[in-house]
Amino acid sequence: MSVSIGERSSNMENEDKNACVSSSGSGEGSLDRLLPSVSTGLSPRKRTTSQCKSEPPLLRTSKRTIYTAGRPPWYNEHGTQSKEAFVIGLCGGSASGKTTVARKIIEALDVPWVVLLSMDSFYKVLSKEEQILAASNDYNFDHPDAFDFTLLTHTLRKLKKGKSVKIPVYDFTTHGRQKDWKTVYGASVIIFEGIMAFTDKELLQLLDMKIFVDTDSDIRLVRRLRRDITERGRDIEGVIKQYNKFVKPAFEQYIEPTMRLADIVVPRGGGNMVAIDLIVQHVHSQLEERELSVRAALASAHQAQPLPQTLSVLDSTPQVRGMHTIIRNKETSRDEFIFYSKRLMRLLIERALSFLPSQVHTVQTPQGEDYEGRSFNGKRITGVSILRAGETMEPALRAVCKDVRIGKILIQTNQDTGEPELHYLRLPKDISEDHVILMDCTVSTGAAAMMAVRVLLDHDVQEDKILLVSLLMAEMGVHSVAYAFPQVKIITTAVDKKVNDLFHIIPGIGNFGDRYFGTDAPPDWSDEDMDEPSY
Repeated sequence: MSVSIGERSSNMENEDKNACVSSSGSGEGSLDRLLPSVSTGLSPRKRTTSQCKSEPPLLRTSKRTIYTAGRPPWYNEHGTQSKEAFVIGLCGGSASGKTTVARKIIEALDVPWVVLLSMDSFYKVLSKEEQILAASNDYNFDHPDAFDFTLLTHTLRKLKKGKSVKIPVYDFTTHGRQKDWKTVYGASVIIFEGIMAFTDKELLQLLDMKIFVDTDSDIRLVRRLRRDITERGRDIEGVIKQYNKFVKPAFEQYIEPTMRLADIVVPRGGGNMVAIDLIVQHVHSQLEERELSVRAALASAHQAQPLPQTLSVLDSTPQVRGMHTIIRNKETSRDEFIFYSKRLMRLLIERALSFLPSQVHTVQTPQGEDYEGRSFNGKRITGVSILRAGETMEPALRAVCKDVRIGKILIQTNQDTGEPELHYLRLPKDISEDHVILMDCTVSTGAAAMMAVRVLLDHDVQEDKILLVSLLMAEMGVHSVAYAFPQVKIITTAVDKKVNDLFHIIPGIGNFGDRYFGTDAPPDWSDEDMDEPSY
């Protein structure tokens, strides 16, 4: 039984209404072959408070920017995903206000990384004959067969599992998909809306919360006329013809009967703030139950073990040790700090390249003799820096890898929870086929490095093709990364044994980013606005 929410409606009235709607699904063209048995309503809600944050903007609605926090860990200390995104399904007739309700929920939620997924993106590619019918408004876009449910289900399942997905872009003017698809990644909450959102059994199983937007048919017709004429270039006669021939019958046959599957029925759409507030409360309670504490687990897990075989440390030659002496010295000037850091970075990158796969490659010298050498045995090499300090290693990589592609990931510590949070990423296309050199100047607990590796894995980069390079690491960070991702190769110039209560490496190097960029921290510097030493 679903619950309908409105200022002047009662549960009894809506139970009667839902009973009538359910019975109307029988007869020719019923949904018995598509619909599962009716589920029970929502589980009891916990009392929650509004969660407001003041972080950089990550999401924009049509009217204003929504400020959200970074994405907290979605995996455990083992590096495996331990929570899925919370999926809200929004169903309702054409122009019922589903998108408006979705955006109202997004604004009220104020939580990190919300993704709005529209079913309109998953219309099937039409044949030439079907395109001719569509041009004359004789193709039925309001039938379940018009949607690519296989692609839709695959995409939503993958997105719910935290993976990067590509979303088709449907052109309503040409009735076809555009060449470039949109990449979507990192959802904590997914709002999936569409007229047929509840008509597929497999799709329904992915929805954690089901909402039906119930709007008067006359209002829906007026909205559809306005939208299709102004936004999709249709003429009024064609819109009315399509509505009477396809839209109205489809609503009565396929869409309205699915109201009985909804956990909540929302009358009047986006204007019903009572319903939206209750929905937001429930989502907040669900997200609170899924919160993870990764950093604390890393501090106590798999320590006092021998260093892993996947670790490679530069030989402590007098030259390397001498450069460490200079950059570790708190009296070293910024110019010298930068100069000797760059020298170490160059050695570090060269060492990392020696672990890339190679093959025999014979060439002919200018003297006409054959020389049996080696060449890279892979498709591409891509560098990914963990901002801010990791970016300082990019010039060393570019100096030895011609035309290397560069990606960036921004991870910062949440001051309230102490957990790393993903704020921004920009990765090259088709990175899944590359060998990736992940650059992070210092690693203490390994929390930021683990999050960066998890991001790469979510973009289908193979674990054994990831090389983590760092100027300085703590044993705790080495163990954390190696335990979670045993196939990742770790390369550094030195490993220090201790991490203090503030998770700073001891004896360490200080705040690398501040020393390199000249933004010196005060003597009592803390984790706030820190680079990698905070992790």
